[in-house]
Amino acid sequence: MHHCVTNTRHVVTIERKGGDRTMDDHGRGPGPRPEGGGHTDAYSRPSDPLPYEGVWRFTAPSVDASVPQARHAVRDLLARQGVPASDDLVQGLLLIVSELVTNVVRHAALLSPTLAVEVAVGAEWVRVSVEDNHPYRPTALEADHAQTGGRGLLLVTEITKEAGGACDVEHTATGGKVIWAALPLKPVP
Repeated sequence: MHHCVTNTRHVVTIERKGGDRTMDDHGRGPGPRPEGGGHTDAYSRPSDPLPYEGVWRFTAPSVDASVPQARHAVRDLLARQGVPASDDLVQGLLLIVSELVTNVVRHAALLSPTLAVEVAVGAEWVRVSVEDNHPYRPTALEADHAQTGGRGLLLVTEITKEAGGACDVEHTATGGKVIWAALPLKPVP
């Protein structure tokens, strides 16, 4: 499922995943992690996914060069899929991806020589997540501004809140962690 090229040019290709484990209800509900699938409410939509919906994932080495590569791969994916995201939303997502990948490179590379970036696009949400194999769960998502470290994660939190989204850190089954941020899709005027 994953594709990672580690030659000197470091080309990164995002592969579409078969399943959708990141956004259970295809981002059709009022939040980034909608509850239940069978109810009908104001947020209900037909069951057919929209053309831009899906989940894509790629792996890359935990090195500096992966930061711009991840950013460009996500930008190109959003454009290629025709995701109806405003320029501000796209810039926010790309900044979040840069910060999360940089965080892995700086703090987790020793225990996590590779990282994974996942992009899940639903009808109403775009969610980006970065996974590594380091067990440390950063507290900087709630850190205060006086701290010297963790400013990148504070920036992620601020971008997410300003856009009306959500972000969190979760442990993986393999003992690592995944940090995700979901931003609401607002139709481009």
